[in-house]
Amino acid sequence: MDFKTYQTKANSTAIYDAKFSILYPTLGLAGEAGEVAEKVKKIIRDNKQIINEKENIARELGDVLWYIAAIARDIGYGLDTIAEMNLEKLADRKARGTIQGNGDNR
Repeated sequence: MDFKTYQTKANSTAIYDAKFSILYPTLGLAGEAGEVAEKVKKIIRDNKQIINEKENIARELGDVLWYIAAIARDIGYGLDTIAEMNLEKLADRKARGTIQGNGDNR
């Protein structure tokens, strides 16, 4: 599936009030990213094999993707555009030798 199709289908399931656009999905994204981190933390804590937890992590990543799609829609962007922008930024940083380090505009 491509990003445009995913975003269209994902957005059809968004039920939050438009007055909370950007805010609601951003809070949801933070929560779901935390759930991904919790799954990984518990692998470490319980000395589990990651191979047994991959599907659970993937399902949580799907929730993260849903919220990213919602935020993108709320700011007027398609996921494909955001993905392209990110790859361009990373390629530029790599070309300039600044892929490591701190700061948004390195």
